[in-house]
Amino acid sequence: MASTEQQASRTASQSPGRPAKHVHHGRTTAAWVGTTIAMAAFLLGGIAVDIQNWPMFWISVALIVIALIATKVLQVMGHGAR
Repeated sequence: MASTEQQASRTASQSPGRPAKHVHHGRTTAAWVGTTIAMAAFLLGGIAVDIQNWPMFWISVALIVIALIATKVLQVMGHGAR
């Protein structure tokens, strides 16, 4: 019974003639690529700090920047949430 009330509430709050916005919750190619590169960068950076290898640390910082750029490029190409 509660789900019928929730559905009626959602339907009433949407404007007629305007479709509901589909939310991906990060399930897009852009999100997966950016997250994967960033996760690898943080793992590499953590290892670099632990073994005190500063060039490797700065490479991991550069990978974070690459992750941001790759995510934005993929969003512009249409592989992200709209």
